[in-house]
Amino acid sequence: MRAGRYRERWPALLAGLGAVLIGAALTLKPFSSLSALAALVAASLAWIGVVELIRSRGATRPWPARLAAALLLAGALLALLLPGRTVSLIAVVAGLALLLSGCSLVLAALGGESEERSAAIIGGLASVIFGVLALAWRDVTVLLIALLVGPVTVLFGLIQLDRALRGRRPARAATASRRPRRLARLAGASASLLLALALLALSAALHAGAPPVQGFYNAPAKLPSAPGRLLHSEPFTRTIPPSAQAWRILYTSTASNGRIVAASALVVAPRERSGPRPVILWTHGTTGVAQACAPSLLPVPFSGGVGNLIGQAVQRGWVVVAPDYQGMGVRGPPSYLLGVPEARSALDAVRAARHVHALELATETVAWGHSQGGGAALWVGIEARRYAPDVPLAGVAAIAPASDLVALAEHLSGPFATLLASYVLGAYSHAYSDISLSAFVRPTALAIVDAILARCTDEPATLVSVASLLLAGQSPFSKNLGGEPLRARLRQNSPAQPFAVPTFIGQGLSDQVVDPAVQSRFVAQLCSAGQRIDYRTYPGRDHLGVIEEGSPLVPDLLSWTEARLRGAPAPSNCAAARAR
Repeated sequence: MRAGRYRERWPALLAGLGAVLIGAALTLKPFSSLSALAALVAASLAWIGVVELIRSRGATRPWPARLAAALLLAGALLALLLPGRTVSLIAVVAGLALLLSGCSLVLAALGGESEERSAAIIGGLASVIFGVLALAWRDVTVLLIALLVGPVTVLFGLIQLDRALRGRRPARAATASRRPRRLARLAGASASLLLALALLALSAALHAGAPPVQGFYNAPAKLPSAPGRLLHSEPFTRTIPPSAQAWRILYTSTASNGRIVAASALVVAPRERSGPRPVILWTHGTTGVAQACAPSLLPVPFSGGVGNLIGQAVQRGWVVVAPDYQGMGVRGPPSYLLGVPEARSALDAVRAARHVHALELATETVAWGHSQGGGAALWVGIEARRYAPDVPLAGVAAIAPASDLVALAEHLSGPFATLLASYVLGAYSHAYSDISLSAFVRPTALAIVDAILARCTDEPATLVSVASLLLAGQSPFSKNLGGEPLRARLRQNSPAQPFAVPTFIGQGLSDQVVDPAVQSRFVAQLCSAGQRIDYRTYPGRDHLGVIEEGSPLVPDLLSWTEARLRGAPAPSNCAAARAR
C-alpha cells in the first residue's frame, strides 16, 4: 500500500526536485551570461509547462491551462531551434503565457466558492496586466525573467515537493486550515493586482515621452527630381522665443544611393527684419535614430545650451535653419554619423528655406554643429562646393565634433556608450551590406538593442534600456566596434578631408564622450593637410557644458561668426595645434 502511494507521488517529487535545481541555478547566477540566462529560463519555463500540462488533466476547464502550458513548451522548442533568439522569444512567450494564465484563472473561478472566486479573479487580472507589460517591455522582461523566474521556479518546485511528501491529510485538519489559506490567497492576489496597476501606470508615464509622428511628415508619392525643393511648410510655435517666428518645412534631398528623398527641418527667424538675412545652418547633436526623434517633433526642439545659442543667433538678426537629418521626421533609413547624407540634408534645407513665404535669406551661410552635429557641420564644409555650390559657406564651426569616428568607437565608455554604439550599428547596417546588427550584437541582446533603436535619448524609457544593459553585466556586442569591416566604414565617414572654408573647432577639456586628446590629434592632422583652423579648448567644460549658457565658448563662437559674415580674414592657430 505504501509502495503504491510513493509510486503515485514520484512524478510530483521528480517535478519538484527538477524545478528547484533549475531555479537555484538561475537564482544564484542570473547574469553569468545572456546565453546561459536564455538556456536556464527556457528550461525553467519548459519544466513548469510540463508539470502544469499534467496537472490540468483534473481541471474543470482544462483548455486555458493546457494552452498556456503548450505555449511554454513551444517557446522552449523554439529556443532549441533558434538559440540566438531565445531571450526575445522567451519575453514574448512569457507575456502570452501570463495573458492565457490570467484568463484561465478567471474562467476557472466562475464556478467556485466566493472567497476562492474572488482571489482567482483578482489574481487572473493581475496576470493579464503582467502579460501586457511583458509584451510592451521586452527588454525589461528579459531582466525581470532573469531576476524572478529563478526564485519563482524554486518556489514552484518546493510546493510540488510539499504536496508529494505530505500526501492526504485528515479531513478535519484540511477543513480547519482551508479558511486561513483562502484569506492568504486573497491577500496575495490583491497585492499582485496593486503591483500590476502601479507598474501599468509607470509604463504609461515612461511611454508618454515618445512624440507622435504627425501627418505633416508624410511625403508626397511623387517627389520632384531635384534636391532642395520645398514641398510644403507650416508655422511652428513650440518653445520658440517671443522675438522669433518659425516654420517647419518638408523638402527634397539626396540619399547616399543618389535617390531623391524627403526630409524635414525647422527654420527660425527674427520677427523684425529688413532685407536678406544671413543663415546659421544648425546641425544637431544626438537625439536618437528613430523617426520620432527628429528635433522638430520633440517637445523641446532646442534643449539645454542649444536653445541659448539659437536665441543668440536670432537676436543678431540671423536666420537659423535646423535640419532633422534624413530618416528622422520623414520615415526612412537612419543617417546617424553618415557624413554625406547628413551634409546633404543640411545643405538642401538651406536651399528649401529660401522658398518659405515672407522669408528672405542672404547667400552668406555659417554652419554650426555640436557632437554628432559637429561632425555633420564639418561634412557640410566638405560637401558644399561639390554638392551645393549655390550655398556658399563663410565658415564652419564644429563644437566637440564626432571627428575621428574610429577613435571615438574605441574610446566609448560609461553608461551611454552602448546607446551611441547601437545608434551607429543601426544606421550602418542599413547603409552598408557588409555591416549587420547580428554580426556585432550578441543574439541574446538583440531585443535590448532593438528597443534602444526605437527610442529617443530624451525619453524616460531610454533609461530603462540603459539600465537593462548595465544589469546584464555583459557587453551586448560580440565584436570590437573598432574592428573590420566597421572600422573601414567609420574611417570613411570621418570628416578628415580638408576643405577651403574657415573652420572653428571648440573642445571642452573635461569631455567624457569625445576624448580631447583624440580631438587634438584630429585637428593637427587637418592642419598638416592645409586646413585653416581656429582650435580653442575650454578647461573644466564637459561634452554638454561647453555649449551651456555661461560657457566661454559662446561669446567666442558668436564673435568668430560675426567676423566670418563680415568677410574678415579667418584666423588660424594650426602651428600651436600641431605642437600639442
